[in-house]
Amino acid sequence: MNIKPSAAIRKNYNAISELCKRTGEPVYLTKNGEGDLVVMDMATYARRESMLRLRENLLAAEESRLQGKSGHSIDEVETMMKAAVREVLDGQRK
Repeated sequence: MNIKPSAAIRKNYNAISELCKRTGEPVYLTKNGEGDLVVMDMATYARRESMLRLRENLLAAEESRLQGKSGHSIDEVETMMKAAVREVLDGQRK
């Protein structure tokens, strides 16, 4: 976990940007010793957003299944899963 004081972003923007890109992890910024902001590079943000969308879709599908709604064929599920995995790996919304 990378934790830096908020002044670090003003003084060392390029170093923090490089740290985010190199590690793929967010940097937590503090203000007066308390957590204030989280900074991450765009690729990491896009991957996290894609993963959240995937989780939301899986939860909705499970809720539908539990309510007895009709599902999809194995081929349809395979196609949807491949597309979801591609989206997460690419970090792009389709």
